Amino acid sequence: MSLQKNFPIHPKHPERICWGCDKYCPANALACGNGAERTQHPAELFGDDWLEWELKSDRIINQSNKEKSE
Repeated sequence: MSLQKNFPIHPKHPERICWGCDKYCPANALACGNGAERTQHPAELFGDDWLEWELKSDRIINQSNKEKSE
C-alpha cells in the first residue's frame, strides 16, 4: 500500500511552498535538489478555477477519442 499525499486544491498561501515534488518544501528552503526556484501551484498560474479547466479538457479528450473509435 503506497501512501500518497493529498494535493491541496485551494491552499491558503500557495506562495509559501514549492509544489514541484511530494516534499512540499518551504519556498526559502528547497530540499529536492532543484536549486533554481520553487514550482508554483496551479492556482497561482491558472487561477482558482484551475481544476475545472483540467476536468473540462479531460472530458473533451475522452469524447474526441470515443468519436474516433466509432
